[in-house]
Amino acid sequence: MADRFKLSVKNLSKAFVTKKDDALVIDDISMDVRENEFLVILGPGQCGKTVLLNMVAGLLKPTLGEIYMDGEKVSGLDKRVRMVFQKLALLPWLTVSKNVQIGMKYAKVPKEQRERVAQHYIDLVGLQGFERSYPHQLSGGMKQRVGIARAYASAPEVLLMDEPFGQLDAQTRYSMEDEILKIWDKDKRTILFVTNNIEEAVYLADRIVLLSKRPAKVKDVFDLTGLPRPRDNLSEEFLRIRQEIADQMDLDLGQ
Repeated sequence: MADRFKLSVKNLSKAFVTKKDDALVIDDISMDVRENEFLVILGPGQCGKTVLLNMVAGLLKPTLGEIYMDGEKVSGLDKRVRMVFQKLALLPWLTVSKNVQIGMKYAKVPKEQRERVAQHYIDLVGLQGFERSYPHQLSGGMKQRVGIARAYASAPEVLLMDEPFGQLDAQTRYSMEDEILKIWDKDKRTILFVTNNIEEAVYLADRIVLLSKRPAKVKDVFDLTGLPRPRDNLSEEFLRIRQEIADQMDLDLGQ
């Protein structure tokens, strides 16, 4: 019997029509994602990683190819999938708690249940005590925690994360990498995480799908399940894997 995967991408391509010609961004990408796997999509800047994630999210329609969830073909938006963006769209006039509840409110979840679920995920991301704070009162890392709590509160089966820590300073970024692993360990979901940072990819991933420069193709897949967690980014094995990936990157992004 064939393996069943949580998410499968089959021969996905995306071209955008311009005045001059059709600009191919994604070129025949296929990959399978296991239940509760932390899969990192790594590639050079502007290679099409976000376009790929947007197609998985149902925000963009593929030019060619198909997407499957639990073995069934899907198209368009799916309530089982939620996305966390680099630039968070927190509503500035709503408190932390109300921002986390927003998806549940639109889904007509009863108020008492919304508040209970929101509090659970606010606690999980370490923001207890900030429930009544507004976005302008929060640091960048705290805002990202709100975004993660909001995505989790909608009970997705697949969480898509588009360079969520890309605009944070280095110290906050390292802290948030540890935070997302802690959250994922406590409340397992299937995660697709996009980055152009090799060290971040090796630190977070069960597996890394390495993409080429545009038009993006799969160059290689690295299985890191044998690399123990928590990971030491100065260990010999970590540095070896990091260098192996860097050697295959179309651009040196091993910052």
